[in-house]
Amino acid sequence: MAELSVRSVLVTGANRGLGLGLVQHFLRMPKPPQWIFAGCRDPKGQRAQELQNLASKHPNIIIIPLEVADPSSIKAAAAKVGEHLGGSGLNLLINNAGMVKSNTLDTETLEDMSEVYTTNTIGPLLMGQAFLPLLKKAAQGSPGSGLSCSKAAMVNISSIAGSISSFFGWEVVQATSYRCSKAALNMLSKCQSLAYKEHGILCIALHPGWVQTDLGATAGKPPLTVDESVQGMLKVLSSLSEKDTGTFLDWEGNVISW
Repeated sequence: MAELSVRSVLVTGANRGLGLGLVQHFLRMPKPPQWIFAGCRDPKGQRAQELQNLASKHPNIIIIPLEVADPSSIKAAAAKVGEHLGGSGLNLLINNAGMVKSNTLDTETLEDMSEVYTTNTIGPLLMGQAFLPLLKKAAQGSPGSGLSCSKAAMVNISSIAGSISSFFGWEVVQATSYRCSKAALNMLSKCQSLAYKEHGILCIALHPGWVQTDLGATAGKPPLTVDESVQGMLKVLSSLSEKDTGTFLDWEGNVISW
């Protein structure tokens, strides 16, 4: 199987959980990316301490202030990433930042629904728009035809909770706003795959499994560690080709029904 080989990657929500795990695993690759852009809402805050420590030891980690619910923050981040990359493009964008409100259907509110949807669905939409020029540049600068994550790709971290035919974990936590936002993110991923294919960009929705993170723990005791999930996801990303764009997969490469 081909090794995932990217010159540059941007991970949103990179200060903890899956985002931090992804950054750590990119560093451990036989050939680590030249640039690992770690998007983080509050780079100087206590929650980003571990990421700061990592960046102080690895000059290829660039911490980018990034609030995915704020269009101006996204535009500023795209400009900053573009400056670092110079004339080259961005190979891999991983829209990982997300949030959950553990409301029942009866207690769901306009405010919570709006906040969750803005972060989980609108954020990846705006990120795709802002970073499209850099992804296109990476695709144009990569040799060969076809699509792959080593060339140019947009990966949206979704959830089986957004699968309408699965209703996974409903008895444990309803989290209606989260489920709706991830179902919408799945459709966004499909739309992006259709719109960006002509530019040489692969787009997928990826379920990381039920993982031992702050977000995952809202629904009970998750079985998967961050390391297990991230290793699996990177293995899946390394194997993707043109036939996979627009699909909804899990961390083991299984197709999840919409």
